[in-house]
Amino acid sequence: MQPQSATNAPIVERHEAEAVNAAHVRKPLYEKRKKIFPKRAEGRFRQFKWLVMLVTLGIYYLTPWIRWDRGEHAPDQAVLVDIAARRFYFFFIEIWPQEFFFVAGLLVMAGFGLFLVTSAVGRAWCGYTCPQTVWVDLFLVVERYIEGDRNARMKLDAGPWTMAKITKRVTKHSIWILIGIATGGAWIFYFADAPALLKSFVSLEAPAVAYMTVAILTATTYVFGGLMREQVCTYMCPWPRIQAAMLDENSLVVTYNDWRGEPRSRHQKKAAAAGESVGDCVDCNACVVVCPMGIDIRDGQQLECITCALCIDACDNVMDKLGRERGLIAYATLSDYASNMALATNGGTTAIEPARVRDADGTFVDKVKHFNWKIVFRPRVLVYLGVWTLVGIGLLYALLARDRLELNVLHDRNPQFVLESDGSVRNGYMVKLLNMIPEQRTITLTIDGMPSAMMRIAGHAPGDGRSFAVGVDPDKVTALKVFVTVPKEKLGEAEDGFSLIVEDPSSHERDVYKANFNTPGAAK
Repeated sequence: MQPQSATNAPIVERHEAEAVNAAHVRKPLYEKRKKIFPKRAEGRFRQFKWLVMLVTLGIYYLTPWIRWDRGEHAPDQAVLVDIAARRFYFFFIEIWPQEFFFVAGLLVMAGFGLFLVTSAVGRAWCGYTCPQTVWVDLFLVVERYIEGDRNARMKLDAGPWTMAKITKRVTKHSIWILIGIATGGAWIFYFADAPALLKSFVSLEAPAVAYMTVAILTATTYVFGGLMREQVCTYMCPWPRIQAAMLDENSLVVTYNDWRGEPRSRHQKKAAAAGESVGDCVDCNACVVVCPMGIDIRDGQQLECITCALCIDACDNVMDKLGRERGLIAYATLSDYASNMALATNGGTTAIEPARVRDADGTFVDKVKHFNWKIVFRPRVLVYLGVWTLVGIGLLYALLARDRLELNVLHDRNPQFVLESDGSVRNGYMVKLLNMIPEQRTITLTIDGMPSAMMRIAGHAPGDGRSFAVGVDPDKVTALKVFVTVPKEKLGEAEDGFSLIVEDPSSHERDVYKANFNTPGAAK
């Protein structure tokens, strides 16, 4: 049962609070930061944020320790950016430098995914999965555990520097720094074998760049997540200024529905008894004190709002206590909001009149528009979803269809040809065979075209021929110096050049390179 007052009315906790970033006091340029002490919220959106925080932090911190067996010739770390070998490993996927278009494609998918989410549900990325939001949430967990919730933290901050205060502050900042070290340490483990790097890092034998990276990421995590917090989103992040281009009148954003909340009153029963018109908002400021950005959502849409929806949880809890419908603050579209506002104000000709949106029994009239999930699947969102899907399918097809054997050929530039004593002409080529699997294999290198031409591989096998079997090392580039010779009387065959073909008989993978053959007086 809800607590009752002496007059049998539900007791709603009221907070004497003003938004730190209230629209009516906001300065046009940067001003000194005013501390925000957000109160812990309870509700479905807060629970969802806890889940997202656990999943994202778990992925970040634990992924480098996942093992993936690729055989004896390749690293067994599931996710690894091997800069020395110029490889990127992601479980069963291996990306070589010339396959960077896969990474570019993923970035394109990430961009369109961000456009898709923003056009559908506003700044959900900012409110739930942005690293700044996730780490600030983590730092706030530590702060609340050590210093208490909002009122206790405000009292501690305003109080004198006693030994208890110093102890709590030192403990809090020490844990924040440890979180920063763990954040930087987890990052470097993506670039080397994690267990080996951890051992060398602790024994002070790791490369200097590892210590520099950890130091920089520790400092940025501590400063951004612990000290600057909402200022990073307000002053440093460009996305709040870009997102407007992604939104339209049917995008879902966190909205204060003043068409049912106004006029607000802290003494609604007295106002109603006096014949005054009152809305559902009891001006308890619950939405203000839980906001991590220090704004009042009742001021309307604001640049600082990250749509974390904690204000929805706070307001819904108050509405539950008062026995009223949830949704005074809710995800809503501008289209629905404008329609309901027009209804409450008689087309904008009068002040907000709550009686216009409710029947005599207190329920909403049929003309009030409520959220319809179908609005999410509108043309703009479907276009973003279509592009995102097509890019993903294209990348998946390219990934599954790609050969793991590749041939690169570079013609000698000096000299472009050699005239031998018998009049025949020889051209030299640097041939690179890319074996992109962690297995030793034997491939064939063959000349196609110029029927009279013969090939010789320096240091490989004696004699000339048109086809050779060549052993290639696993997951490496094998470089060969190849000479192709054409007899004097057959130089006419060289006019159209020839092809070098590399093929793996066991897997039937092959690659072809069309090469030129230079002759005296016709060097190409």
